[in-house]
Amino acid sequence: MATLTTGTAGRAFGVAAALGLLLSACTSASTPRLVSLPVPQTAPQPDREPATQREHARILASYGGEYDNPRLRAMIEKTVDRLVAASERPDLKYQVTILNSPAINAFALPNGRLYITRGLVALANDKAELASVLSHEMGHVIARHAAIREEQARQVAIIDHVVNDVLSDPQTGALALAKSKLTLAAFSRAQEFEADGIGVGISARAGFDPYGASRFLTDMQRSADLKASAGGADPRSLDFLSSHPATPDRVKNALSNARQFTGPGAGERDRAEYLANLDGLVYGDDPSEGFARGRHFLHPKLGFSFVAPPGFSLDNTAQAVLGLKEGGEEALRVDVVSVPAEQSLPDYLKSGWMENVDPVSVEEFSVNGFQTVTATSGGGNWSFRIFAVRFGSDVYRFIFAAKNRTAQVDQQFRESIMTFRRMTLKESQQVKSLRLKVVTVGANDTVEKLAHRMATADHSLDRFRVINGLGPHDRVKPGEKVKIVVE
Repeated sequence: MATLTTGTAGRAFGVAAALGLLLSACTSASTPRLVSLPVPQTAPQPDREPATQREHARILASYGGEYDNPRLRAMIEKTVDRLVAASERPDLKYQVTILNSPAINAFALPNGRLYITRGLVALANDKAELASVLSHEMGHVIARHAAIREEQARQVAIIDHVVNDVLSDPQTGALALAKSKLTLAAFSRAQEFEADGIGVGISARAGFDPYGASRFLTDMQRSADLKASAGGADPRSLDFLSSHPATPDRVKNALSNARQFTGPGAGERDRAEYLANLDGLVYGDDPSEGFARGRHFLHPKLGFSFVAPPGFSLDNTAQAVLGLKEGGEEALRVDVVSVPAEQSLPDYLKSGWMENVDPVSVEEFSVNGFQTVTATSGGGNWSFRIFAVRFGSDVYRFIFAAKNRTAQVDQQFRESIMTFRRMTLKESQQVKSLRLKVVTVGANDTVEKLAHRMATADHSLDRFRVINGLGPHDRVKPGEKVKIVVE
């Protein structure tokens, strides 16, 4: 949760798919609307600056900046060099940036800039899996997918303009816009399959195990399933209009591509060396940007903490803390903005940043010495309890949403806001990041025993299996190396 300057709006903590249902409810015509905060910028960008540089700066701001790990960087760059030499375009140059984000993601710009998050690096279990991701992104560059996608996006923007400003028949306009977006999404799915095929070929010719792609895609699906079971958004709900095909389809496609080159077991994996380079890697949220432990959230840098209601799972993003209760009936968003000291909190709450606020429900009180105001709002299938807490020169906004906001649910929201407090200096200094530790499986070790050593707040057994590429019935073997998460 980076602190980002957004002009007069101050800092904000961001939007993510885990709270998509709350954000979509807020922007519905019949429900309260949460006005979008200004797009954060790291610094003023001159018009003459190349678009790729602006995009690079935007990516760094969105993904927590660059992760500085010389040993890891050297391994990745060496892998890229090896892949480039085996590719269809050995003349192309690539520049890799490791992003300081727990998200599992990788992407490429048309100029050959490759981005890979430390979260993705942590999930992979050998060099062949890493190579499959890097070669996939190289495939996008070689096939000029990014440039093609930009042209498609421009066409959609033109159609948007026609729909909004020219067509008088709303049904015809909506149909035209829907068709254009479906065409773009379908084309992108085809791009992903093409990049998979190119990537597997590059990895195989470079001497890596071509089955690394299918293994890693399987692990990505398991990781997504774990996040969904822990209360996050189900990423499979985004498959239809996603730019990435459903993972099971991609696994099947990756296996088919790999079989064209060799059978299972051939090619290099270099698991031992890969894991050695992961030892000590930051896992999950970076404490300097705040982090979630179960339903507890702490931000040592900004000096505050709070506890979400029972049953909630929190997700820290670049601009917002997002929470979802198991079952998806309740949600939470926390962000922060700058509000002039002369503007009262009741006035701010009714200033229009969220619509349909019930003025009769506005109530002032104190939370651990901080001036606080609350109100309710509602519309459609959702009911909202809003809190604004003045913390120094900033105002923290808590938006609780429930499909059925009973008196008991509302009381849990109030109890959660009462946990908002300033962290002591000692607490801030004691906060440590979670890191990966590579250990050797002992003669008496089991999956369950090793998972018990994990410092994660919940789902330790499932998380141990996911980060080590283990299926539900796989076992560990004495002498092999595995990853655990420690403080």
